[in-house]
Formats: sequence, C-alpha cells, structure tokens
Amino acid sequence: MKYIVCEQPGEFILKEKPSPTRKSNEALLKVKKVGICGTDLHAYSGNQAFFKYPRILGHELATEVLEIGENPRGIKAGDKVVIMPYVSCGTCIACRNGKTNCCTNIEVLGVHTDGGMQEEITVRTDLLLPANQLSHDEMAIVEPLAIGAHAIRRANLQPDEVVVVVGCGPIGIGIIKLAQIAGAKVIALDMNDGRLEYAKNEIGADYTVNVTNNPEQKISEITNGDMATVVFDATGHKKALETGPDYMAHGGRYVLVGLSKGELVFTHPKIHAKETTLMCSRNATLEDFEHVIHVLQKFPTTSFITHNVPFTEMITNFDSWTKPETGVIKATVDF
Repeated sequence: MKYIVCEQPGEFILKEKPSPTRKSNEALLKVKKVGICGTDLHAYSGNQAFFKYPRILGHELATEVLEIGENPRGIKAGDKVVIMPYVSCGTCIACRNGKTNCCTNIEVLGVHTDGGMQEEITVRTDLLLPANQLSHDEMAIVEPLAIGAHAIRRANLQPDEVVVVVGCGPIGIGIIKLAQIAGAKVIALDMNDGRLEYAKNEIGADYTVNVTNNPEQKISEITNGDMATVVFDATGHKKALETGPDYMAHGGRYVLVGLSKGELVFTHPKIHAKETTLMCSRNATLEDFEHVIHVLQKFPTTSFITHNVPFTEMITNFDSWTKPETGVIKATVDF
C-alpha cells in the first residue's frame, strides 16, 4: 500500500509498504479522507513539540472498517468510523481520573506514532466511534472540533458569558461556533481580515476585532468595561499567549489551547489582581467527540473545508497550505 512520510522538516516522500495486520483488539481500516491541521503544518516546518522524525502524519481521519472482531459498540465491516487518535494507557493517574486526553503515556496518531496518511491503518477498537450518518468531510473535521469542545468544557462555559477567542484558524473557528452553541457571546480576534470576515459571516461571531487595531480598548468598549469572562487562545503564538490576560475580566478564566514550544512570561501583579484562573486544554476525550458528532449539523462543513486534493497531489500542495494568504482554512486529502 502507498503512504506519505515526513522524513524531516520540509520533506515528504511517497513510499510503499505491505498492508498492516490487525491484532485481536484492533480494527483494520481503509482511510478515506485526512484533514490537515496545525500539528501537521508545524511538524512539516519543524516547529512541533513532542515530535520525532520520520513520521507518517495525519490524525483527522475519515475511515471505513475492513476487518474487526467483537466490540462493545457493535461496529462491523463496512461501517464508517471516526477515530479518536489519542492512544491512552488506561492505567496512569490521568486515565484513572477520566483524563485520558493527558495520559502520562499518551501516543497521538501522527505525532508520537504513525498516523493516517496511508491507505490502511490499524487502530484499537475502543478508539472508534460509529459515524454512518456522517459524510467523509464531516468525519474528517470531528477531531479538530473536539479540541474546541474540550476547551469549552474545561472552561465550564455558561450561557450568556462573553468570551474572546484569539485566533481564527480551524481550532479557533471551532471554539467560536461551539461556544455559540453553548449560549455564549463571542468576540473573535485575528490579524487576518479574511479570516475575521469568515468568522463573522459564515460562523456567526458576534464581534470581530483585528489584533493590530487596539484590541484591548475595542473589547472594553464591546463589554462596557467588563472584558471577557473567558479568553481562549487558539494561536500557540508566544506574544498572543502572553497578551491574552489583558482581554480577561477580573475573576475570569484564561484557557491555553494553542501550544508554543518556548517559555511564556506573565506579569504576576496583573494576573494576580484579576485572580486569574489559568488552565491548559490538551486534546479531547470520548465525551467531546460524541458531543461534536451530536451537534455537527449546526457547523458549516462545506465552507470550512476550503482546499481538497487527491492523495497523489498532497506533496505538491502542502507548502501552499502553510500560507494564510492562500485563503486556506481547512485542507483535506482524499484517498
């Protein structure tokens, strides 16, 4: 079977190898579509934490079952399944407390272990969710939306709260829409006017603010001086991460969804005065995936996927997906 491997930063190679053989607790799956996410882009550029090369990328997957044994969800050959790509151990302190998303021994497909940029893959059956009601496009965006769903659940977001989402990339867009579904009012921040327009016109953000145009003052005006009770960072950019508390209300929560490789510096008196709750949000759990599948019909999948190519054309197109000026929001690859 064919597969694409990232040998080192900036280098993809198309190769062939035998089809995998499943273990008794695994399913053999045919990959139908792969979503390209920030993790893949950062791995390609050499800026991804927790990463080693060579690696087969891809963890936003739409798949169909080729072979499977008995399993508690009754999945059978021919079914469409979404993969939760976070392979947890089930025994560590995090897993025992239901936080499989930050398992101490976690292996994420396409990051710590090889992912789905290959024609067939084997995955543990407990990581599969039935998805016969979804299209391949919808299946491929469940995982990035689940990242947003987990961040919202971490923040314990309540109806009528005013939130700021910094970054209108795929993860930020998901947070914006899911926060609205939860009943919040959303202020979207980005430096790309095209993405802000998308967040406003297609996703329905209540307000949009360009971060180059005095965002702290704009947010203060929108909130009558209160600021936002929850701020989500979906950029992973050092300066943006360090600036986020400026947009937060006293007594508010700051949720770091984006990941930076380096150190962050906060002015302690500023975050102390607000009694800041600072939290990170990593990956997602089965509960988050199930929630996204349940509400996915409210999400504009068609406009969200802006670029799509066949598997054989992925290598020649990937560079362009790293550049926001190409208008890319979500790119996908068909098999």
